[in-house]
Amino acid sequence: MDVITRRATLFGLLAILLWSTSVGLLRSISEHFGPGGGAALIYTLSACLLCLTQGLPRPTALTRRYLLIGGGLFVFYEIALALAIGLAHTRTQALELGMINYLWPGLTVALALLLNGQRASWWLWPGLLLAVAGVGRVMSGDGAWSPVPLWRNVQDNPLAYGLAFSAAAVWALYCNLTRRWGGGKSGVPLFFCATALILWIKYSLGDEPPLRFALSPVLQLLFMGGSTALAYAAWNFGIQRGNMTLLATASYFTPVLSALIASLWLGLMPGWPFWQGVMMVVGGSLLCWLAIRRY
Repeated sequence: MDVITRRATLFGLLAILLWSTSVGLLRSISEHFGPGGGAALIYTLSACLLCLTQGLPRPTALTRRYLLIGGGLFVFYEIALALAIGLAHTRTQALELGMINYLWPGLTVALALLLNGQRASWWLWPGLLLAVAGVGRVMSGDGAWSPVPLWRNVQDNPLAYGLAFSAAAVWALYCNLTRRWGGGKSGVPLFFCATALILWIKYSLGDEPPLRFALSPVLQLLFMGGSTALAYAAWNFGIQRGNMTLLATASYFTPVLSALIASLWLGLMPGWPFWQGVMMVVGGSLLCWLAIRRY
């Protein structure tokens, strides 16, 4: 591995580390600024930094389908995930909702079969089932697995859980359609601007209290805005110049790192059933990836 490849791979791994901080920070920022206000501030700062570092792409340079449909899916995903975590009734519930998001790798592979003609081995279906079962294990709490606590959790906060499951499915769809329609170009800075705009409209029309700034949440906001912009730039450099096999494998362990960082940041101590579920999600995602790697 030459110096450029090694450096690009390290940048890609840095992006994974930065993205792993998002669940914990999203929750703590939303606790201070509110679900809508916190998300609006995060995406405004991230959009500004992305435009400064990557430039704002011209809409005419992007295909219409990618701009409108892909952009709409991207915006929906970012808003749904941010609001789901912000609307969680407790920090423990926020951690569960963050794990639901990691159904997207398996769903991406499954949709690739339908939309992009991707071939896969039979490992795909056990992998997808294992990932879904892992989410169920996470949601079942510290007791024995049963559909009763799963349904009870959803009934307790149907909007947040609905947004989380929808976000995972929509991101999987976005990944597949971007591959077909993106033409090798990225509209991410433009999509972040649209996300921020819609979140500010929601905030202005809602009944959330006025924003109150304090040192600790502002520092968290600055870190998350900066880390989001840096992560996207680092990941793009990593996948273009780095060891893609290593980065792809490492990315599937993001749920473990994300859960660990969020638990430490939010002061939570999940029991063994939670971590068992996280590892099931990781194992299921890896099986899905291995199912298509040979093709």
